[in-house]
Order: sequence, then structure tokens, then C-alpha cells
Amino acid sequence: MSPSVQEELAVMDDDRIGTTVETLKRGILQNLRYVVGKDPEFSTDRDYFMAVAYTVRDRILARWLATRRNYVEHNVRVVCYLSAEFLMGPYLANNLLNLNVEDPLRQATKEMGLDLDRLIEAESEPGLGNGGLGRLAACYLDSLATLRIPAIGYGIRYQFGMFHQEIHDGWQVELTDHWLRNGNPWEIRRPQQSVDVLFGGHTEFWKDSRRNTRTRWISASLVKGIPYDTPIVGYGSGVANDLRLWRSEAAESFYFDKFNSGDYDGAVAAKTYAENITKVLYPNDEVIQGKQLRLEQQYFFVSCALQDMIRIHLAGGRALETFHEKWTIQLNDTHPSIGVAELMRLLVDEHELGWDQAWQITSQTFNYTNHTLLPEALERWPLPLFARLLPRHIEIIYEINSRFLKAVREAFPGDEGKVSRMSIIDETGEKFVRMANLATIGSKHVNGVAELHTQLLKNELLRDFYDLWPHKFINVTNGVTPRRWLAVSNPEQAKLMTSKIGNSWISNLEQLKQLETYAEDSAFRAEWRKMKHDVKVRLAQYILEDGGCSIDPGTMFDSQVKRIHEYKRQHLNVLYIVTLYLRLKKNRELEITPRTFLFGGKAAAGYAMAKLIIKLINSVGEVINHDPEVKDRLKVCFLPDYNVTLGQKVYPAADLSEQISTAGKEASGTGNMKFAMNGALTIGTLDGANVEIRDAVGHENFFLFGLTAPQVEATKSAGYQPRAIYETNPALREVVDSIANGQFSHGDRDLFRPLVDGLLNSDPYLLFADYQSYVDCQEQVSAAFHDQEKWTRMSIYNAVRMGRFSSDRAIEEYCRKIWGVSRLV
Repeated sequence: MSPSVQEELAVMDDDRIGTTVETLKRGILQNLRYVVGKDPEFSTDRDYFMAVAYTVRDRILARWLATRRNYVEHNVRVVCYLSAEFLMGPYLANNLLNLNVEDPLRQATKEMGLDLDRLIEAESEPGLGNGGLGRLAACYLDSLATLRIPAIGYGIRYQFGMFHQEIHDGWQVELTDHWLRNGNPWEIRRPQQSVDVLFGGHTEFWKDSRRNTRTRWISASLVKGIPYDTPIVGYGSGVANDLRLWRSEAAESFYFDKFNSGDYDGAVAAKTYAENITKVLYPNDEVIQGKQLRLEQQYFFVSCALQDMIRIHLAGGRALETFHEKWTIQLNDTHPSIGVAELMRLLVDEHELGWDQAWQITSQTFNYTNHTLLPEALERWPLPLFARLLPRHIEIIYEINSRFLKAVREAFPGDEGKVSRMSIIDETGEKFVRMANLATIGSKHVNGVAELHTQLLKNELLRDFYDLWPHKFINVTNGVTPRRWLAVSNPEQAKLMTSKIGNSWISNLEQLKQLETYAEDSAFRAEWRKMKHDVKVRLAQYILEDGGCSIDPGTMFDSQVKRIHEYKRQHLNVLYIVTLYLRLKKNRELEITPRTFLFGGKAAAGYAMAKLIIKLINSVGEVINHDPEVKDRLKVCFLPDYNVTLGQKVYPAADLSEQISTAGKEASGTGNMKFAMNGALTIGTLDGANVEIRDAVGHENFFLFGLTAPQVEATKSAGYQPRAIYETNPALREVVDSIANGQFSHGDRDLFRPLVDGLLNSDPYLLFADYQSYVDCQEQVSAAFHDQEKWTRMSIYNAVRMGRFSSDRAIEEYCRKIWGVSRLV
């Protein structure tokens, strides 16, 4: 090879991995021409975004391949995180931070006449999750790579993600999320590693070479699982782990014989059926077809993941008997729990291990994270549906259940009530398969996600299992990554903190405690206030340009952004807003702390009451925002299409964080952590991680109200009568009547009748019981905000005492308490 060719190849390699301004410029132009296929003079911001993204990906791929080689060479134990959702958010800005290439890339794009911030805004967000569950999974992947923990995330590559939300006449309207419309530069398709997934049919017995009876699954349909890999790069670690998402495709997408005979629908029927499985995130499961599709989705990606692990394991020359030594699997909530039965099927049927040995491997491989205290959210599948779709798995589940219940009867003789409650099969009426029971039985460890949540699992939801296996239950309080939720989303605050203590806090959030002394420094408090104002101006400008409200950055930004659900009690917040409004209407001279109430969140498409709550928020806002008598003192804004991108703008700008769920209903919450990390003060109940956040930031820096979880249960047990509270609290009665009488619905008394009647007659989430405590606590909030020196001090303490709520700490606890894995040296 001539020296000139060698030099050219060296330059090409440098253009792929170099991080100088010149190599980045060359890399962008090469990718623009040879990957995007455009000349600079004809390129749009979207074209340049793609070119920049491919240039950044080039730098990641070198780390990705080196990481894989390292894992093979060191024969490490690998964490496999199974989740039906991965709400990753936009990649570019986060990757720039973790690679430490933002500064040279910013300079490179500037010299090319480009605005890097505009290119970052051009990225489509993958909507592959509907809330905290998927976002937690994303934070954990970030921390796993940052901490150099060998890991793979497994999930579904939904063609259409969580719906886009628009607001029409105050109502939520769901539109298709075409997140793949412009392509995804971060992923690599790997069809050569596809797997087959079976559905339906029947089973039959056969004899193996040793005359042992075996079972064969004769399926009715077969679907191909195609993996798409996305590298997840750690902050400053040099490690890039793998997020492997699976797309469903037909084994045979077109049948010429059916086409030629005129059966045009039949010619593509297999393709349609197969592709529907990963078409859209979480279909509405109110109808039986929705339930079936959701079960198909869950089984599909879990089967793909387990087959993939076994392939990698055997390709490494390892015996399948050592599977649990090489792999540890975390079930992110109940959705992937079918994996317990699927791994048993693969080991027993496909690889001919004995039952006892297969169960030993399975029960030492899986671990189960429970994320909900709502019994209705624990997945149960109608037995006929389950048996029809997964005939072999129902046989395996029956066998697991039979052996398990025998052990229960031995441990608790004569307690058939306990046997009935712990059975995987619910036989109290229509028969169901209880997936949480399967996950608990088949896992080595079961963990809650906040101290209160774990205690409630032990004492209530999974009490019977805790009685049998107390050693199984462990708490790991959730955490969020400070890279995404502080360094990327709030550069103003990050810059201020770094100016005092350096930037090592980005990978060790506990170091922020060094800033505690600055809370008592009046000069630093002034800097903090200016920083916070600048961030609020940024959000106000975005909201105005996006066609929303015109809001005053000088007002208190009172924020509640999260999934819309009755237990999260956005409507309690609305009751307080109406309370303030009615006070002002009675007394125009009343002095109040000016507030801008910011709401955001999506209601599940089939959740009528949650959609009505959105309508109520917007209807109350319409009246208040157009009333000149309360101008500049109250404003209500609903921010449509809430997602990670919008969250990165809202969390940094919030003054007050509304964490007001009914005590005992929220497993943990992570929005509460993001708000506090960004200096917002919390008003909240003793629910989920609020308890631990309050202890961490100081009780004096947290606004507490409402019943505790034991008080909630006691109130319900005593025969809760919400109408009696309504009758004896004049302020509450006036608020409820104003909604019922059509004051916020153009005189329509029927619009909000379902919501009002529900509160008066049942109020399952105890809004009325907590109303007065909430209103009184909000008065404390107003008084504190009026004293800006005091408020700023409290804000600083909230931000700098949030170290233990980093996802890095959570992952280290999982490694130590549950997975038994260590960092790659």
C-alpha cells in the first residue's frame, strides 16, 4: 500500500473519530454528502442535523465496539433491563455532553454558518414511553454506561410512539406520532440476528432420545423479530452500552399464489398481522382486541430478548447450565413478567433441560421491580385469551403454580385463603392469569422504588409473598440522571454551580453538598435569583412562540406536569385555583402572590375522566385568563404534547413543584426529583419518594399537607363521606358549585357533572379530605415566595441536597443488593 493511500486512510479514520474543530467539520460535510446525500447549498436544518448526528455517532461507534470487545474478553456478567418502554428523549445534546465534544462541535458548526442549538431542536423525539416508567429506564441506561456496568436494554421499536397531543376546544386530541418519518440516525438494523416468535396453535407430546416425554409447541403463526441497536454512551466513561429494540415483521410478507388467485388481502395478511404487533405504543386495552395486542407485544419482545441472550451465551462457548451466572435480568414492572414462563419454555422444550434445573436457572436470573400500588394496574390476563395465544405457556404456568402452591400449603397449613391469593391463577370468578404473582414467584429479588412503597408492598399489596419470602424484598429508591435533567436541560444553573465547585458533580451528585454554605451568602443568592429569572424568561419565550399563553416571568411558576390521572390529583390543584379566583372576584383589592399555573401531561386515550380533567383545566384557564379583574395575578396554561423535550424546559423554570397524589398511591415519582434538583420547592403529601426528598432537603424546605397513607386507609375504613365535607366547608362548597353550575363551561351544567358527582358521592382519591389542608399549605407557599431571600435560600437547599436521588446511586444499589455485578475495570 502506497504512503499516500495510508495517509488518506489515516485522515479518513481521524475524520470518523477525531474531535478537533477541523475533523468535526470534515466529518459533518462527508456525512452530509455521502450518508444524507445532499450538497451544502441545498441542505436544510434537518439535513444538517442528520449529518451532525451521524458525525457524533461515528465517535460513539468506536467506543461501542471497544466496549463489546471488553465484555467478551473479561467474560463479565451482564445486566439485561427488560422494559416495554424506553422514553429516551432526544439524543444529540445528551451525547455531546457525555462525549465531551460540545465545545468543539459548537465551534465547528459556527464556522460552517450553522446554529447548533437550532440543529438540536430539529431532532424528533422517540416517543417510546408514556411516562415515568420509560423515562426511568432511560435514566438507568445512562447511569449503567456512566458507571461502566455491562448492560443491554431490551424493548420494542414501536413504529408509532406515544401519541402527539393537541388541544381542541380544551379537549385532548390524539394524533399519530410519526417519530420515524425523517429517519433515525442513531440506530443500526441487524436483520442477521433476527429471531422467530410463535403465537397460537396447540401443543403435543413426543419422546426424546432418552425416552423422556417432551412437549412441542405447534404454533398457528410465526413472526420475525428484527433487532435495532442504539449505542448508549456514558458520561466520561468511554463505555457505550446497547439498547436493542425489536421490530416485528412477517416471516413471509407476500404470497404470490393468493395474489394470483385474486385474494389480495390474503396475500399481505401475514405482513399486516406481524407488523401490527410493534405498530403503536400501548393500544387502548378496553376491548378484547386491545388486550390481545398488548399481550402479543409483551410476549414478542421478551421472547426476542431471551432468545438473543441464549444465542450470545452459546456463541461464547458457555454451557446453558451457567446462564444465570452470565446474565441477570431486571423486569421493569409487570409487563415483561411473561419472561419467567418463556425462559422455562426455552430451557425445557428447546434445549431439553430438566424442569428442576431449568427452574433453578430461571429463578436465579430474574429480578422484579414493582412500580405500582394500584391493584387495577397489576396486569391480569383473561385465561381463555392467554391460553389461546400462548398455549404452551399456560401449561408451564400451571406447573409452576402447582409446585408453588404445594410449598405454600406446607408453609401455611390450613390457610386456603392465602393459597387462593398467592395463586398465579385467579379463580374467584372469571379466571385470570396474575402476572405480578408470576413475576414474584419466578424472581430472586422483588424491589419497590421508594421506602414507603416498599413497605406498602410488604404490608399490603404483596403481603402474603413477604410472609413466605421476607428475604426477597428489597428497596431501591428511584433516581434520575443529572446529565439529562440538569447539565443538559438547565445550562444556566449548571454553569453557576460549576463556577463554584467545578464540574465533577455531573458524575457524583453528592458533591453539590459543597454548595450548602453558599445558601447563606447573599451575593450567591442574588446570582441564583438572576439565573432562575433567566431560565423563566427562556420558558416564557418558548410558550409564547409556541402559540400558548403570554406569561410573566416575575410571577411564581406553579407547575404540575405528569401523566394525567385521578390519583395524581390535577383536579385538586384546579380546586385551589378556583378558590383563589373566587376570592379575587369577591375582593378586587385582595393582595395575593401572583401565580402562573403550568400544567402538562397526557391522558390515556381510553381514560374518560382524565380527559375531562384536561378539559376542566383548560376551561378554568379560559375564564381566568380572559378576566381583566385578575389580570397579572392569575394565569393558567396547559402545555400540550408534554414529553422529554418539553420537560427539559419546564423543570428548570419551575418555582413550585406540585406533588399532590393521594398518600399511598404513587410508588415513587421521578418528576418530584427533577423539579427539586432544579431548585423548585415542593408542595406535597407524604407519598412515594416525597417522604425521602423531604428528609433530604430539610422539613423546613418542603411544604407538607394532607393525610398520610395510614390515615387515608383509616378514613376509607371509617366510611368516608365526601358530601359531608362539602356541606360543612363553605369555601369548598362554593368552588364545587361554581364548576357544577356552569361558571367555567359557558353555562353547561352537564359538562363536568361526571367529575363533580364522582367527587361528591365517592371521591376515591380523597380530594375533599385534603382540600382544606392543601389550601392552608398554599398560603404558606405564598408567604414564603413573598420573601424572596427566604425563598432563594430554600431553593438552593433543595437543589444541592438532591445527591442521593441521582440514578447513579440507584444503579449502584441494584449492583450491590440485587444483581451482583461490578464495574468494568
